[in-house]
Amino acid sequence: MSAVIHLDAVHKTYHTGEVEVHAVCGVSLNIERGEFVAIMGASGSGKSTLMNIIACLDRATGGRYLFDGADVSMLDRNQLADIRNEKIGFVFQSFNLLSRTNALENVELPMLYTHRRVPSEQIRERALQALDTVGLADRAGHHPSQLSGGQQQRVAIARALVNKPSLLLADEPTGNLDSRTSVEVMGLLQRLNEQGITIVMVTHELDIAAYTKRNVVMRDGQIVHDDPVANCLNAETELRRRKQADQTVKLAP
Repeated sequence: MSAVIHLDAVHKTYHTGEVEVHAVCGVSLNIERGEFVAIMGASGSGKSTLMNIIACLDRATGGRYLFDGADVSMLDRNQLADIRNEKIGFVFQSFNLLSRTNALENVELPMLYTHRRVPSEQIRERALQALDTVGLADRAGHHPSQLSGGQQQRVAIARALVNKPSLLLADEPTGNLDSRTSVEVMGLLQRLNEQGITIVMVTHELDIAAYTKRNVVMRDGQIVHDDPVANCLNAETELRRRKQADQTVKLAP
């Protein structure tokens, strides 16, 4: 495997007036191709700042960051925008779908802004394939208001996948979902990871992090734990268990 993300003694300092805020303090981290990693920590731990650096949304103020072998500090704003559009897929807590645009059109959007020109006849085909991957090909014509929260998040995941990125970044992807739908979304992410997609997810939920393969815990801008998940939960198994439990309750006198 080769590292998609290589952070070497990365720092991020913000200046608020005369006050310096050290949000990330000398973080070194490698994430190899094909990993599924949860970045965790309390509010103010630095996990969101670290995610923004990994996502090329913010620049480190010290240290070195290589994304897919490229030194991010050497890239200009346009090159960083190209990386975000073509090599990184984003999934957000609030879905960020366009309300007046149907599912298919939402998924097509990233292909309209890439420098890797996608022939017009392929745009719809690739978007439909992405929706099929997340099990929503039959909802292509539905608007977000016609979809459940879980379905909206799956459309968002399809949109994140449509440009075939090197990395999928998920920021609290289950934060607005109920527990059963959260497990369904984690099952989808697990299947995508099994297909070879590298996933980095920010979450504060221990039960959700248990579905990943590696947990990185931050505190005060530093990594305090970086451990493989010994007994990674399987979402499909958990969903079957819940279904059986529901059937048992229905059959009870």
